[in-house]
Amino acid sequence: MHVILGAGGPVSNALAKELLQTGETVRLVSRRQITTNGKATWVYADLKNYAQVLAAVQGATIIYLCAGLRYDKKVWATEWPLIMQNLINAAKATGARLIFFDNVYMYGHVPGPMTEDTPFNPSSKKGEIRARIADNLMAEAKTGNINATIARAADFYGAESLNSFYDGMVLAKYAKKQKAMWLGNPNSKHSFTYIPDAGKAMYLLGQHPESSNQIWHVPTAPALTGHEFINLAAKVYNTPPKFTKVNKLMLQTLGLFNKAVGETAELYYQYQYDYIFNSDKFEQAFGVKPTPYADGVQQVSQTLFKPA
Repeated sequence: MHVILGAGGPVSNALAKELLQTGETVRLVSRRQITTNGKATWVYADLKNYAQVLAAVQGATIIYLCAGLRYDKKVWATEWPLIMQNLINAAKATGARLIFFDNVYMYGHVPGPMTEDTPFNPSSKKGEIRARIADNLMAEAKTGNINATIARAADFYGAESLNSFYDGMVLAKYAKKQKAMWLGNPNSKHSFTYIPDAGKAMYLLGQHPESSNQIWHVPTAPALTGHEFINLAAKVYNTPPKFTKVNKLMLQTLGLFNKAVGETAELYYQYQYDYIFNSDKFEQAFGVKPTPYADGVQQVSQTLFKPA
């Protein structure tokens, strides 16, 4: 049985779809009730409560940790280490494989492509926290205490939650024929992982036990400049490629009124400099290719953010 912790989010939903399409039995775990059908069931669990976590993963062969926490470094500092330790303990108790969906904050600013071998050099509080929990997880895997895998993705797009700045500040805007906004330097290159590709990657890692106890970058198309992303989106939505640049000072000012926006400021380096995510290892190992941006944005325009 496959157990998805933090169900209801974009990657969780994409993963669940892949599993259910192939006839797998899936248990969705979250604090918010989820309507299910077929071979999917939902159970309540607070990931900070070990007893609830352990009960939720009973019978699991694979546990997928896809949780997202409130975007607040104080919350992250308190809750992420606790959640990760609970999952490590649960994996030890059940013998289930653990696959953790992660981001790239721990790398910090990387002057070149980010790979699975990129050393941790966090330049933000959130990056320090992600580095600590990733180190904790892989240390347990290396000593043979658990069977664990980390799947990392770049910034994502293709999620109706609008948590991605490309979704919310460009695609959703152009769908309404509004002026877009670009975060950071539009001349810098940036990588975005398409949500369906992330879900497929998590599914494939679960299907291949030989991928265990490693770090994998999920399939992500080659980076483009901000201007290229803007022009691509404008073409799909048949609208002028007009946009406003959002700099760090604007983020900090907006953060005085919106805490979530303010929390983004410490990661501004990701948008000021090139942010190039390399997924060659995964692509070569599994023989898959990421969805080209033009195809992904076209699909988004037909499903999530349809033209007004």
